[in-house]
Amino acid sequence: MSEVILSLNNAQIFQRENLVLSDVNLTINKGEFVYLIGKTGSGKSSLMKTLYGDLPLEQGKGSIVDFNLKTLKEKEIPYLRRKIGIVFQDFKLLNDRSVFENLLFVLKATGWKDKVKMKAKINEVLSKVDMETKDFKMPFQLSGGEQQRIAIARALLNDPDLILADEPSGNLDPATSVDVMNVLKEIHESGKTILMATHDYALILKFPYRTIKCEGGELFEVVQQKSMV
Repeated sequence: MSEVILSLNNAQIFQRENLVLSDVNLTINKGEFVYLIGKTGSGKSSLMKTLYGDLPLEQGKGSIVDFNLKTLKEKEIPYLRRKIGIVFQDFKLLNDRSVFENLLFVLKATGWKDKVKMKAKINEVLSKVDMETKDFKMPFQLSGGEQQRIAIARALLNDPDLILADEPSGNLDPATSVDVMNVLKEIHESGKTILMATHDYALILKFPYRTIKCEGGELFEVVQQKSMV
């Protein structure tokens, strides 16, 4: 029996007062890689924000990594976010501190205390994204692709059950996008579940996975053409 990581039943997704997606039904099992596609304004970001607790789920049922989205309280959101890793389009790194200090900040904020264990964890996640030699650099000294690798490493710090990647290649050139996608593919193959919002159809063709689409206020499964790559 597959373990369900994320499930939505007849969920209505709102952006402020506007209903952007209605009757959303979605199940993602442990170990899956799923793309979320759709035009700008189709509801992708609102759906993602609902999943990590930025927007409330007002109607319907939803659970993510054993948290009930319908009854999620403000004080539970930090605990939810420890169990999911979030990768944003614009990296969201702190520019006034080094790569190492960026990652240390997250560990301290999520309750880590042991300095030796923190250093070991940071080295471990940096090596997963091939950035272990860049820990002393400042974010602005890195390329966009390198910054996104650091953002992925940050998402892995608390061993999340699920990674939500919101347009992770949105600010990157095509070659760098493929590099970042290869990093995500390796992480997925190590057993992580990934839901990735994207509008990069070249990536979807090159790395075919299950695909769901937001269009016309609805969410539905897309039957994939086999990749020729």
